[in-house]
Amino acid sequence: MAYKLKLLMKVLFATMPVDGHFNPLTGIAMHFKSLGHDVRWYTSKTYEKKLANMNITLYPFVKAKEVNSENLHLIYPEVANMKGIKAIKYAWEKVFLDNIGNHFEDINNIFKNKFQFDMFFCDAALYVLQMVAELIKTPVFVIGPSPFTATSKDTPPNFVGLTPAKTVFGKRFHILLRHIMDRMVFTEGMKKFNEMREHQGLPPYTGTFWNIPVEFSKLYFQSGVPEFEYYRSDLSPNIRFVGGLQPYMSREQNNYRIIEKTEKYEKVILISQGTVDNKDQKKLIIPVLEALKDTNYQLIVATGSVNTKELREKYNQPNIIIEDYIDFKSVLPFTDLYITNGGYGGVIMSLNYGVPLLCAGITAGKNDVNAHVRYFKVGVDLKTDKPSTAKIKKGVTKVLSNEFVENARKLQSILKTYDPNKLIENYVFDSK
Repeated sequence: MAYKLKLLMKVLFATMPVDGHFNPLTGIAMHFKSLGHDVRWYTSKTYEKKLANMNITLYPFVKAKEVNSENLHLIYPEVANMKGIKAIKYAWEKVFLDNIGNHFEDINNIFKNKFQFDMFFCDAALYVLQMVAELIKTPVFVIGPSPFTATSKDTPPNFVGLTPAKTVFGKRFHILLRHIMDRMVFTEGMKKFNEMREHQGLPPYTGTFWNIPVEFSKLYFQSGVPEFEYYRSDLSPNIRFVGGLQPYMSREQNNYRIIEKTEKYEKVILISQGTVDNKDQKKLIIPVLEALKDTNYQLIVATGSVNTKELREKYNQPNIIIEDYIDFKSVLPFTDLYITNGGYGGVIMSLNYGVPLLCAGITAGKNDVNAHVRYFKVGVDLKTDKPSTAKIKKGVTKVLSNEFVENARKLQSILKTYDPNKLIENYVFDSK
């Protein structure tokens, strides 16, 4: 029976306690709520105020520990001394793996005692989704808010910042590298994962961890468009590209200063170091300001409420605007270049307005996002999270004077044909 035959649904959204995973789903949740469905949310208490502003009931973590990329070093200080594969392995186990059983206890308790949901929406990093699908047996719809991570013979390993190989040797090397990384990072973790499954009466899972969100979802909704994703000849049939996901913004939240284009400047450049990796502004924001402060460019900086006053005092040139938050939707229509550490949501939003990018970020998956920018030639990837002023100046000149602008505008024309929330609604309620 198609879902559309059922008038009202009980929908539980669930996300990891990370802005880049929570925010992109808020627009979808509010769209479903506007259709009359009963929408509620399972996540960290961190998002209590945001959900209250949306009038959505929060079921906070109870058994689950609130671990994310921002507080990992505080809860597990030993990770600070780890590097490379060892650091990736440790972070993966603590952030994504160890909580799966606890997440399921929380969600199962919600289902049995508080809210017997008909549909389960989650971000692709909430790996409890497989237990929800197998044990609660409710349809699971997964949202991919970052570059697609399912494995393919045509793509490089995840989180290494590589682009698809063009030669037979290169493709074989990527397969070997992915195999080595899986063995080094996931072997012990998959044993723990299957112990959790055994505890719940489930058989061992023999696939790769990366493919769980696709294999156990009824449909997988990928933010973005095929034209900004690596080609996969073995793409799963339950994948749907839905365009650029936009976070919900209430009238109360839309209180940013209105910034208008000033004709006296040659170019307008928007600058952001993200919402998590913005504590050390010497990585990107300060080098950019040093590199461009004396140019005839209007520089618009979003600090995320970090050192805003101090930056304003130091960089008080008339061409520089520094704000806690910037309403990107109001600024991007007249922006010529977006300088970013590589957050996927910001990159897609930039392309939604045909704005090319200068990227500088290599941690927390930013290297993979920036590799996409590089591969599809919509900007320049500086391949570092601490670029020099000389590299920034050179990068800005390169982006503004080459094919990147035209390529970004081509992607804009494609993204404009997508209505993400409506597409997801149609896909869900037409599924059987």
